[in-house]
Amino acid sequence: MWKKLIWGLLIVLLLAAAGIGLRFFTSNTPFENTHKYLYIRTGAATFPEVLKSLKDSNLVSNPGSFEWLGHRMGLEEKIKPGRYEIKKGMSLFSIARMLRNGRQSAVNLVITKLRTRQDLAELIGRKFECDSASVMAYMNNADSMRIYGFDSVSIMTAIYPNTYTYFWNTTPSGIFKKFFAEYRKVWDDERKAKAAKLGLTPGEAYTLASIVEEETRTNEEKGNIASVYYNRYKKGDKLQADPTVKFALGDFGLRRIYYKHLTVESPYNTYRVKGLPPGPICTPQLVTLDAVLNMPSTNYYFFVAKSDLTQGHVFTETYKDHMVAAKAFQKALDSATALKQAAKEDIGTQK
Repeated sequence: MWKKLIWGLLIVLLLAAAGIGLRFFTSNTPFENTHKYLYIRTGAATFPEVLKSLKDSNLVSNPGSFEWLGHRMGLEEKIKPGRYEIKKGMSLFSIARMLRNGRQSAVNLVITKLRTRQDLAELIGRKFECDSASVMAYMNNADSMRIYGFDSVSIMTAIYPNTYTYFWNTTPSGIFKKFFAEYRKVWDDERKAKAAKLGLTPGEAYTLASIVEEETRTNEEKGNIASVYYNRYKKGDKLQADPTVKFALGDFGLRRIYYKHLTVESPYNTYRVKGLPPGPICTPQLVTLDAVLNMPSTNYYFFVAKSDLTQGHVFTETYKDHMVAAKAFQKALDSATALKQAAKEDIGTQK
């Protein structure tokens, strides 16, 4: 009889252990996605708040069991703010241990082409806990910028297209610290020497590269385009760069620049103001910056799109030759527009 009782108790204990194992050490994620994220904001890293987020976002099947486990693992005092990846199939124990150890999921901030400080602030605000307003405030803070040798305008010359990895709750200061580190990496002794030889500061070279970036996607032409603007700049003439007019107007969808656009009052309108604009008009690729630093020595003073309507340009030294190329391009463009309109009308008559 005693043997039966002992065996019965053992079976009960085994079943209880199995139940605990199933509840705490097997999959407890009810969602179908491969993963979801739990966001714990700074100042809200309390166990009750985390438990509420888990319930509201339907991240665990048994929040009551998680609460019981969390109390026993000391989560009341050990939860840190951040973004945590909860993968499909995770157990309650794995989730609790991840939170206790503060194993955040990294955030990749991918910088491609940005045009304005607002664009940068909004991108960061979408990816991190800090919002765009706090990012703008940081960029507008003279003391914060002065530490790294920038101001609220020149700061954009420190932003290089790349992938930067952070934690979700990184502050604006921490985010820009990596930008500045990349800036120092880019501007090694060789690039500094090349810029100095051209009589340009790193910021001026970057700003010139931003104009070239907006002018063409063809890497093979970037050096020649840079030489056109550089020749005008060194002679003290106006750059007359169409992309700067778009920037001054804040209308980046303009397909063609007309005379009415050239009158806009702005330090970025290089049809009215001599020299380089006060800051870049986009974040250029590194290949474009190098095209500026390694530009060929030319006498080119003008360029215009080719009359075959490819993406190439005709480069000329005199205004007379430029006007010949410009008229050829305009004639080809008018012909293409007329053919396109005729095709539309023909389609309309066949309906």
